[in-house]
Amino acid sequence: MTISGISIIVPALNEASHITEVLGRLQAFRRRGHEVIVVDGSSSDATVLKATPYADYVFSAPRGRAKQLAAGTRRAHHSVLWFVHADTLVPDNADHLILEALDHARWGRFNVQLSGRDHFYSLRIVEGLMNKRSLITGIATGDQGIFVTRSALDAVGGIPNLPLMEDVALSRLLKAVGRPACIKTPLVTSSRRWEQDGIFRTIVLMWLLRSAYGLGVSPKLLKKLYH
Repeated sequence: MTISGISIIVPALNEASHITEVLGRLQAFRRRGHEVIVVDGSSSDATVLKATPYADYVFSAPRGRAKQLAAGTRRAHHSVLWFVHADTLVPDNADHLILEALDHARWGRFNVQLSGRDHFYSLRIVEGLMNKRSLITGIATGDQGIFVTRSALDAVGGIPNLPLMEDVALSRLLKAVGRPACIKTPLVTSSRRWEQDGIFRTIVLMWLLRSAYGLGVSPKLLKKLYH
């Protein structure tokens, strides 16, 4: 497959406190010919202002991660799409790892590392279980930086337009075109949700949401429960 480059799509909503550091890590990728696209969901803070100097395109789209990812995909110019959360730090050689992985796969994800430290190693256990589960099931989460060739994404109909669980739904669709490449080098994603809501409570909530989705509960109802 001929790869012209990577379009790095970052959906954002009120991420002024993180966006500069996150995008700063991506500047080397821009110098190597890749592009950075920030899709804002009508932030009420300075996210757009802070992101603009660090991205090739910054624009607004209807709020919702699935809608923002789809909008970014439409704006993208390259043959590989990489979805990076606005609170996630990527390794310096991530582009090389992606291109190597796509020599034998059409999509994939990274391992994830949670940013926080705790005395009981709870976060280390959580991230380990997330990575192991993904390796076994072939299902990736948005925190793991899903990447995909445009041809594979087009083949499955694009980003599922769901208010929640779009990453799980996309993974299920992409499994039809092949198993994901699982890059062991981790992305570092913010552990703020786990720390604010409590590790055990967040684990239970995520497990319940995924189980309910697997049983056919509407993502619209799941979103209400999530919030």
